[in-house]
Amino acid sequence: MSQTTMPATTPRTPDATPALHLPIRPLDADTWDAAAADIEAITELKREKDAVILAHNYMTGDIFHGVADITGDSLALAREARHVTQSTIVLAGVHFMAETAKLLNPGKRVLLPDLRAGCSLAASVTAEDVSALRAAHPGVPVVTYVNTSVAVKAASDICCTSGNALRVVESLGVDRVIMIPDQYLARNIAAQTGVDMIIWPGACEVHEQFTAAEVRALRDEYPGVTVLAHPECPPEVVAEADFAGSTAQMSDFVASRRASMVALVTECSMSANLAGAHPEVEFIGMCRLCPHMQRITLKGIRTALETGRHEISVDPAIADRARLAVERMLAV
Repeated sequence: MSQTTMPATTPRTPDATPALHLPIRPLDADTWDAAAADIEAITELKREKDAVILAHNYMTGDIFHGVADITGDSLALAREARHVTQSTIVLAGVHFMAETAKLLNPGKRVLLPDLRAGCSLAASVTAEDVSALRAAHPGVPVVTYVNTSVAVKAASDICCTSGNALRVVESLGVDRVIMIPDQYLARNIAAQTGVDMIIWPGACEVHEQFTAAEVRALRDEYPGVTVLAHPECPPEVVAEADFAGSTAQMSDFVASRRASMVALVTECSMSANLAGAHPEVEFIGMCRLCPHMQRITLKGIRTALETGRHEISVDPAIADRARLAVERMLAV
């Protein structure tokens, strides 16, 4: 197995903010009291506007448990977006997720409460970069993480998520793949499959900050803790974990394995949401906050429903090709 790393479009330096190491608790009564008026207003607005709220697992608890109709990882939200009956979709997540929802539902109105909710992975690669990769490696299929723009999806052969990347790569039946833009996801999948990966050096600004030393220190501090890591983490972090998987797969692990003490090496809100659903489990924070996910708030969702901002559109010139790459993923 070999790996080739291509030069990045926009090099970036990660913030070295230390991970939080503390017990995670669900939202308290005071927080729910403060959110009550917005939750009530949003519930009524959903009826008035014929709207549904899709919320990612990284949303704060007041959104995740208070107003969301459908929750999940990016794969689950992509699947469910195809089946909603409401005329308006509010995406409580980041920009590429709203674009994907619009791509799969061109006849529906899709709203993103805050346009600043972006993604370092999506910002790291362009459609022109994909064209250059194809020229440098003719005939090699391009597997693109959903954390990308519609233009990049349109330039690709098939999309994947952290939850299905292994199955997508294996479904191609080839020995060599261009996998963009997450270098760590690509390296973790290469280790599992033995497929020769041509890797783009993009990274999640949250997950790339975790280190293997932090995981070892956490185990020293909390003996017996079960560590679950997201595959956007560096391979050495994944190697230190007891399990690696998407946010949905981590949720399933907690629900089925019944570990008494768990640390999720991912975004902090996920741990708090699971703590509310599994009071029998002690959750220890091995987490960092995503600044983009944190931009989606209850008040922002309320304003989006009241005013119709910010409506997401997709260029019809590239929509069909991008939709095909996503639908190929969903068919795997």
